[in-house]
Amino acid sequence: MTTLTTAAADKILADNLAPWVQALGLSVTETGEHHAVLRLPWSEQLAREGGALCGQALMAAADTASVIAVSAARGGFGPMTTVQQSTNFQRAVTGRDVLVHARVTKLGRRIAFLDITLTAEGEQGEAARATAVYALA
Repeated sequence: MTTLTTAAADKILADNLAPWVQALGLSVTETGEHHAVLRLPWSEQLAREGGALCGQALMAAADTASVIAVSAARGGFGPMTTVQQSTNFQRAVTGRDVLVHARVTKLGRRIAFLDITLTAEGEQGEAARATAVYALA
């Protein structure tokens, strides 16, 4: 199976995601057979009181990275919908971009399971960890 290129993955973002998700400024930095890495750029518009990146932005980034990882695993974009997402926040992110690593752990004909880690650029520890389940059409 041909690996989805980062350019093709960025086109998936531009062509298929809601304008408010596109406004997050996510970009695809890496794709592989069963994974994708996206960059969520730091923005004060996404910060909550106290200056930390808001959880909603991190959750949306995890969900979006999952779409790209599933697309990479399937060899291209197809209709899918989030069935479940659970996120655990472990540390605040302030003033740094976030790297969002999504890995497909099981890909079936009608369902996909993923693990997602979110790490502030230049940091060792995770800012958040998520799991997701997608229904595939």
